[in-house]
Amino acid sequence: MEKKTLKINGKVIPVYSMNTIVVGTGAASLSCADHIHNMGQEDVACITEKIGGGTSNNTGSDKQTYYKLSVFGKEGDCPVEMAKSLYDGGCMHGDLALIESLCSAQGFYRLADIGVPFPHNRMGGYVGYKTDHDPRQRATSAGPWTSNQMFQCLLKQVQKKKIKIFDEFEVVGIITDKDRACGVVALDKKKLKTPTAGMTLFQAENVVFGVGGPGGLYKTSVYPKVHTGAIGLALEAGAKAINLTESQYGLASIKFRWNVSGTYQQVIPRYISTDANGKDEQEFLNPYYQTLGKLNTSVFLKGYQWPFDSRKIPSYGSSLIDILVYIETVVRGRRVYMDFRKNPVGDQRVGSFKLEDMDKEAYDYLAKSNALFGTPIERLKKMNPMAIDLYKKNGIDITKEPLEVAVCAQHNNGGLLGDIWWESNIKHLFPIGEVNGSHGVYRPGGSALNSGQVGSLRAAQRIVKVYSKNTVKSKEFEKAAAAKVKELISVVEGLKKRTSKTSDVLAYRDEFQSRMSECGAHIRDLEPVEKALEAAYAQVKRFDEMKIKNENEIPEAMKNRHLVLAHAAYLESVLFYLKNGGGSRGSYMVMDKNGESGSSLTVLPGKLDEWTYKPENVELRSKMLESVLSNGRFKCTFTERRPLPEDEYWFENVWGDFVKGKVFE
Repeated sequence: MEKKTLKINGKVIPVYSMNTIVVGTGAASLSCADHIHNMGQEDVACITEKIGGGTSNNTGSDKQTYYKLSVFGKEGDCPVEMAKSLYDGGCMHGDLALIESLCSAQGFYRLADIGVPFPHNRMGGYVGYKTDHDPRQRATSAGPWTSNQMFQCLLKQVQKKKIKIFDEFEVVGIITDKDRACGVVALDKKKLKTPTAGMTLFQAENVVFGVGGPGGLYKTSVYPKVHTGAIGLALEAGAKAINLTESQYGLASIKFRWNVSGTYQQVIPRYISTDANGKDEQEFLNPYYQTLGKLNTSVFLKGYQWPFDSRKIPSYGSSLIDILVYIETVVRGRRVYMDFRKNPVGDQRVGSFKLEDMDKEAYDYLAKSNALFGTPIERLKKMNPMAIDLYKKNGIDITKEPLEVAVCAQHNNGGLLGDIWWESNIKHLFPIGEVNGSHGVYRPGGSALNSGQVGSLRAAQRIVKVYSKNTVKSKEFEKAAAAKVKELISVVEGLKKRTSKTSDVLAYRDEFQSRMSECGAHIRDLEPVEKALEAAYAQVKRFDEMKIKNENEIPEAMKNRHLVLAHAAYLESVLFYLKNGGGSRGSYMVMDKNGESGSSLTVLPGKLDEWTYKPENVELRSKMLESVLSNGRFKCTFTERRPLPEDEYWFENVWGDFVKGKVFE
């Protein structure tokens, strides 16, 4: 790594040069940096706004899942079978599904080797379990904090190799020269009061972009508050996005952001709602169900059917719970809580609480768990005491108080387009982790963690085997960097001129976050989305009016700049999908209030007749929705997804191609 300076517009800008700069320090980014170093390219560095500030270190669930090829038991498995499970979820390229399957065991065992405590039995077998959209027992877990433990172990590897991490740097732009990436622009947050607000250049042959999901786009979100995402920076640079329509939403606590999946639901907590002031307590679910036993079964099933799933609405399916919570919170403006201190309370119509009144699947599960007794909190202490401790460590004692929840944005299955090496249409730019849109519609639970590890390996292989030599000429970089720096200095200087006693930064963000939660989350409707999109583009143009209190708000203001652009891209994709006949699928429901489709479905006949929705257009599962910025607006198009590869490979031929390096081309 080298350091020098450039003089641009009379301002001296520090420049760091290296072969590869890795943006982000989540589990995927750290893994990629470690792989690159292990493969022999030591001229690599990471840059991050805050070490430990991403989703990897700050998210989980009652039992956070890691999905991989089954490596234990009598039930047979193979890479092609796992690839089929990924591919059959829809809107996932077949070759990527196969790669994520083929490399899953390698990624998993590496994590186990560096200390992630995945459980195994006395014989060394890594026993698995079934997760959502998983036909086999491929899932494993290191507990509520699986991704956190991945982050901690990978960080130790990076630190052990003394890979440089530029901490407290806010990346505000990607530098491109023609059709390739050649570096990034960042603000050194320790130097915000300088004339350039700490603007720093990083020249690199390769840019690994591991910035996580779009956590800052939604008002109702389970993404940690410290994580906002930065997909908009790549979109601004011309990177193509894919399947931005596909995200996951589910019930989560909102005081401390955490998924209330798994055991939290399986112990059958009591659902209640209150007015805005915590008064007028009601068992709001009771009126919608025929019996309390059926209601309790739906709640139980939310455990391993946690993401909202439009297929699980009919016949009192588990996703009816999500809709009823949405109606109670968004439509009626009330607050919803899960109360673990008492069993659900019935009435004369639905009956009283009896565990034996639940469907056989739920009853048998609790019986096998030796949990057919007591209150929800007593059952939770028996089945998963760590789930109680987790909230206690974050200031919430669910043994003494109810837990406020809402339906929240949780994971983006879409993201940036990448090829079989996780390389963008912008060459030398590698989106990895959640920001890469490889996940499809119905991804198995935990497959995103596997995808991040596989993507980090593939990007590293391409970088070291093909892009290890520095080909960016200084003059070309300086020209491209100067243009980007001039643009960004103008933005920063504009913000400085608009300092005021009152700041617009949070209000500006609240506007697009509210728009996304209202129109671009799990309930979607064509007409509101059309209006929201035009409001979105109008807000993009209003960025130049934003006021800040002082220089310390510049990084958050610059985040707004790329977040507001990203939310326009997401809404444009949603509108394109709806206008082209897209119906309810994955983790969202498409409203069809007038029943114009002729085959509209009703959420709950006789009780919610006005809540009608369009069924899925299954043909669109074979289409990939691509989006790219063009003349200030996003242009969308459908492309065909690639099928699962069927070629047979002869060992001697593969060996020869590998030795010659052809497999990396």
